[in-house]
This record gives sequence, C-alpha cells and structure tokens, in this order.
Amino acid sequence: MSRLKPRERDAIVQALRAGVVPKLGLRHIQVGRVREIEELVKDMDRLADGGSAIRFIIGEYGSGKTFFMNLIRLVALEKGLVVMFADLAPDRRIHATGGQARGLYAEMARNLSTRTKPDGGALASVVERFVSTAHREAEARDLPTGNVIREKLAHFEELTGGFEFAEVIRRYWEGHENGDEELKSSALRWLRGEFATRTDARKALGVRTIINDASVYDHLKLMSAFVVEAGYKGLLVGMDEMVNLYKLTSSQARNANYEQILRILNDVLQGSAENLGFLMGGTPEFLMNTRRGLYSYEALQSRLAENTFAREGLVDLSGPVIRLASLTPEDLFVLLANVRRVMQGEDTALPDTALEAFMTHCSERIGEAYFRTPRNTVTAFVNLLAVLEQNPGVEWSDLIDDLDVANDQGDDMSDIDEATGSQPAEGDDDLVSFKL
Repeated sequence: MSRLKPRERDAIVQALRAGVVPKLGLRHIQVGRVREIEELVKDMDRLADGGSAIRFIIGEYGSGKTFFMNLIRLVALEKGLVVMFADLAPDRRIHATGGQARGLYAEMARNLSTRTKPDGGALASVVERFVSTAHREAEARDLPTGNVIREKLAHFEELTGGFEFAEVIRRYWEGHENGDEELKSSALRWLRGEFATRTDARKALGVRTIINDASVYDHLKLMSAFVVEAGYKGLLVGMDEMVNLYKLTSSQARNANYEQILRILNDVLQGSAENLGFLMGGTPEFLMNTRRGLYSYEALQSRLAENTFAREGLVDLSGPVIRLASLTPEDLFVLLANVRRVMQGEDTALPDTALEAFMTHCSERIGEAYFRTPRNTVTAFVNLLAVLEQNPGVEWSDLIDDLDVANDQGDDMSDIDEATGSQPAEGDDDLVSFKL
C-alpha cells in the first residue's frame, strides 16, 4: 500500500462524509470487484492498441457505480489515455435540439484529464503538446511548423467536421507563434464547444461551423484521433447518471437519445471507432424498463440482452453490460478497515470487534442492504470515527447502540411517478392512460 498523503486523506474523509465519491486516493479504500476491474483493464489495453470499447455499468442506487467508474478513470489515466467524464443532467444529454448535447460536450471538455492533470482542465496542455511535438518534428526536418501540422491533420479532413477541427488547431498554432493569447483562447473555446453561434466563431477564428447538438459524437471521434496524434494512447468518455434519459417525459426525446446510444454501440461493436471507449453508468431500471429504459428501444434490447447461459452463479463479463455484484460482508469489513486506517492511521484505537459490532448493528437495522448498497453504512461509520476522534473520553460501544442507519432508497426515481401519472406530459405521445 502506497503512503497516504494528507491531501488525499482530507479529500477521502470529506467525500465519504458527504456520501459522494472522492476524486483522490481511491486505491486506499477500494475493495472487491476484482473480476470486473480486470475486464475493464483489458478494455483500456484494447483502446491503447487502436481498438474501441463500450460498457454500461449497471448497479442499484448507492451500490458504488460512480466509485467504480472513477476507479476505471484512474486506471485509464495510468495507461496513458485521455479521459472526458461528465454527469448527465436535465440540461446535459447525448442528443437534443436546444443546446443540451453541446452542454454535455462542453462539460466533458472542461473535465478533460491526463495523467499529469488528473483533475480536469487539461485540454490546453493536450493541444500544446501536439503543437510542441509538431514544432520539434518541423525543426528536425527543416520544414515550417504549419506544414507539419497540416500533414499530421490531413486525414482529419476525411472525417465529419474534421476540416474545421484541423483549421482551429492551425489557428491555435498561429496564436502561439504570434503571441496572440486571444486567438489561442478562442481556439480552445471552440474545441470546448463554448461558441453558441457560427457568427461568433467566424469572427474569432474564421471557421464556418461550431460544435452543436448534432455533431457531438462526431467531435468525440475527432478528439480521440487528435489525442493520439498528440502522443496519448486514446480517449475514454465517461457518462454517469444516465437515469436522466429515463426521466425524460417525451418519448420522442428519449428515443432520439437511445438512437444516439445505438449509433455509438454499433460503431464500437463493428470496429468503426478507433482508440475510443465509453463508460455509461445507470440503474437497473434505466437499462431494463421496457417502457422508458434502454430496453424500450428494440434494437438496443437485442444488443444488450443478457447471456442466457450466465445464470445460477455463472457470470459473463465480456458483453457490453457490467452488472456490479454486491459487496460481500467480508468485503465491507475490509472497506471499513480501510476507512479506519485512512482516518486513524496504522496505530488505530478502534479494535476489529468494534467493526464487527457496527456491522451487526447495521444488519439488524436495514438487513442485507448494508453491504448491497453501502453508501449510508460507510457515511455512518465515518461520522462515528469523527466523533470518537474529537471526544477522546467516549466509548465506541456507547455510540454504536444509539446509531441510526437508514436504508439508502436514493432519489433517482422520485420524480418519475408525476411524469407517469394520469396526465400525459407535454410532448409525450405515449398512451399514458386509456379508458373505455
């Protein structure tokens, strides 16, 4: 186990107390799910070798989907990939006509991370690395740098939107050469999808198109090709909170998003995408509901259906869907021990018997949910340790008896009932209620 830095300790403790996933130090608390991780590590290797991958990470609310996706994100960074991650939200989705898809792309571009900049905001350094590499190559070949950049990006012009993409990179180089910070900033704004109108883009950069709702997936493919030219191994795109698509009240809007997912899935499974991978996190309802989930779109249902031979304890992790298995009670014990070590160090004052008593108490209160969806259990344990740390005279046994742990129901579906009630939502053409 590598040494825990104070910054990592603080980040882990604050995140776990709030019931969210820490961005730093995941390796210090990770337990279980070895086979799933091994399978995803193979995917990262496949991306680095020029292949593609797509995985739907499916688990109950609070079961550790986001934690698992963040862990794979860190693996991808270590493997030399560039990572773009974002959560879907009402104003951010894969397909739209009112700017929501561009909003998702802009959020992913802002969160773009590399090994040296794992917290996001790495787009400028990726572009700078590409330009520097081209400049060094130009000097070695005694050619103008602009010519080498054109050479490296020549094949982009065969891709949808590639001509403008290449032009923006050349404009960035011009700004770099002439010390024009405004031009460089405009180029980065274009690459991040922050231009709302073509007029603004033409005025700032001389290009006639922008990244819009219709071109988001095409630009993800362009970005994967670009990061490879910049010397990275590939691009991993992560989208969490996919249940927001399930929540769309308009069936037309849902189907348009599912159609886009189908397009991505077909490209990946047929080998049309290169150095490009997707992780999509959602609940079982988002996947399997035949009225509003992915299974409501017949082409997706047939491609994402489970292997009929994988039953009675048998698993198949080679398909696009990865169902996160529940942590075992033994896994949870190790997890709590890891949290204890993070908060109290190696010379811990809390014995193993306290961990066992805590787990027994949780089991009596909320049954097997305490290890199946462990978020609330871990948060309660962190709160327990915090009180013990700040009140040296208090006995752990006194605190555990008074501890109140609630079952983590989550709020993913809290607003669905209203949308599926007796009145159809505006723009929805489903027969929500029908009486003779």
